[in-house]
Amino acid sequence: MIAIQTPDLSTNAVTYMPKATAIDSDAMLLPELGDPFRPSFPQTVDALGLSPVFLGDLVLKAIAMEPNCTSSEIAARLHMGLMATDQILQRLTRDKFIEIKGVVGTHNHRYGMLERGWHEVSRVMAISSYVGPAPVTLNAYAERTTSQIHGRTSATRTALDLAMADLVLSEGAKQTLGLVASSGRSLFLSGPSGNGKTAMARALVNAIQGHLWIPYAIEVDGQVIRLFDPHTHQPVKVTETDYDHRWLKIKPPLVVVGGELTIDSMELTSSVTQRFYEAPFQMKSNGGVLVVDDLGRQRCSAAELLNRWIIPLENRIDYLSLTTGKKFQVPFEQVIVFATNLTVSDLTDEAFLRRLGYRLYVMPPGPDTYAKIFTQYVRKRGLSIDPSLLAHVELRYGKENREPKACEPRDLVDRAIEVCKYNRESIRLTKEILDLAWDGYFGATVSG
Repeated sequence: MIAIQTPDLSTNAVTYMPKATAIDSDAMLLPELGDPFRPSFPQTVDALGLSPVFLGDLVLKAIAMEPNCTSSEIAARLHMGLMATDQILQRLTRDKFIEIKGVVGTHNHRYGMLERGWHEVSRVMAISSYVGPAPVTLNAYAERTTSQIHGRTSATRTALDLAMADLVLSEGAKQTLGLVASSGRSLFLSGPSGNGKTAMARALVNAIQGHLWIPYAIEVDGQVIRLFDPHTHQPVKVTETDYDHRWLKIKPPLVVVGGELTIDSMELTSSVTQRFYEAPFQMKSNGGVLVVDDLGRQRCSAAELLNRWIIPLENRIDYLSLTTGKKFQVPFEQVIVFATNLTVSDLTDEAFLRRLGYRLYVMPPGPDTYAKIFTQYVRKRGLSIDPSLLAHVELRYGKENREPKACEPRDLVDRAIEVCKYNRESIRLTKEILDLAWDGYFGATVSG
């Protein structure tokens, strides 16, 4: 992979809201019948791909959670078909773990736990406390994830323009960001702070086309890895019901990590009270965008972080390990954006840079770009501005020998609005109000 240096593609950018404007992806939902990646409904226990022992233990734990247990209730809890669920329940009945207490309907019975069953529940809970949607196999996850990402439609310029609608970008910057979204390669964003690097990285996910099927959980060597994270993954509506409900359809995920990042957080995690694994953040970001913000300011060194990902970046495969020592590979298929205001030479070496897809240096805005950002945000807030106010702001920058940043128009206007609200005045922009906002933002000299 050849890293592409693009020194001429500098940009000026500012985000108008704390988060980039999201696109209504549901409006672009394709008809479900035309979805080639929809997981088919498993009609039998064998079609689930999991061992009978594992499924029996999972069902038994679910029974212990249901005060009024029926086949349909267990099937709903485990996201499994009713017929397959009842087959497992019948086996548990023959093994004297549970008993049938009545008939509710076809393949739907009422069950109660026997004493032998309670002893078995205690044993299996000590091994794994996971009780939730039945997992899928590692192979099923890897194959479906890879095929979906490689088979998705490339990002378009229209989608990129919508994703970056709240940013002021140069044409060269848009070209590079479009290539990143379309190719899935990584991006190294550098430049002074406050000029839109994080805003661009966050907005990039909205340019990725299509949705993604992911499982709630994955089974590896009899252990469960929980993948679905409601804080990271946004489900979308699925109009059909004839699919494997152990999977759900989501928008491309966005994961942002910063100074809290450690080497350990890139591995599977579990605890004594949570006796199953949680997928690491890079695994949760598959199919979307992973932003490593403020690179070089993490709790681990930049060298440790980058060395951990040299092989995954090149081969698109990551390696994880269970506490038993079993090592396995998972897809490493996301756009990774490294954003930093430190110099490249302080962070990494050529070996790592060669494995990056694109690089972009984000410059502070010039006078025309600053004015455009300022004017656009003023309109965004429903206000008007006299051109003389921009000249006044520019004069203050010159007097204080202060270099403008792309985030400052938003910050100054927001503080000007706060000044008006505090003084119980109508919201407007004047030189006096902007001066108060300026002093509050940059700091004013006061006497004792």
